[in-house]
Amino acid sequence: MITIAIIPARGGSKGVPGKNIRPLAGKPLIAHSILDAQEAQLVDQVYVSTDDPEIAEVSQHYQAQIIDRPAELANDTASSESALIHAITELKKREINPDLIVFLQCTSPIRTGQQIDQAIQKLETEKADSLVSVSPSHRFLWEEVNGVPRSINYDYRHRLRRQDMNPQYVENGSIYVFKPWVLQQLGNRLGGKISLFAMEEAAAMEIDSLTDFAMVDYFLSHENSDLK
Repeated sequence: MITIAIIPARGGSKGVPGKNIRPLAGKPLIAHSILDAQEAQLVDQVYVSTDDPEIAEVSQHYQAQIIDRPAELANDTASSESALIHAITELKKREINPDLIVFLQCTSPIRTGQQIDQAIQKLETEKADSLVSVSPSHRFLWEEVNGVPRSINYDYRHRLRRQDMNPQYVENGSIYVFKPWVLQQLGNRLGGKISLFAMEEAAAMEIDSLTDFAMVDYFLSHENSDLK
């Protein structure tokens, strides 16, 4: 079985310029995902899909292989799925036909190579077609419909203790694993039989702002220095 890790990382971030190569806990942000994939024993090759020469240079420094992404697949409206489909197409041109794709998002760097291996093993054990990593959520959720607020995941008139509620999870964006046919036939990273891979709550921390950078940097550098 051939398992390929793909890390999409476009340039031109508006919220945080140079986000994907900005230092985080002593390494460029993208390096965390590259090193996690390399640490995983079940991942055979690591690719970064990017349109940005500087991201490519940093990624190659950390021994990742590069897939040059066209500009039209690297703008603000381009989806991750479009980058992944392009990456798989380019791999086929190189006569690389993976059995599994591990999709890692740079902006969700709280993970380890061991967890990637565990996620792959869970997909295989459950005979699933795709897997998404999740973190436990204990939030009471509300929404407004036509200006009328309503509780979503509980009845506010009969409030349960959190420990009495059914387990609920939030998609944390850290690890996705899927068989190539799922993406190619459904145009989605998830499909077929889906497996959930539960991680710690902290894995749900995502980096989209300078505040996020500071929080995750502190977490990785101080609170959980053993995680990386």
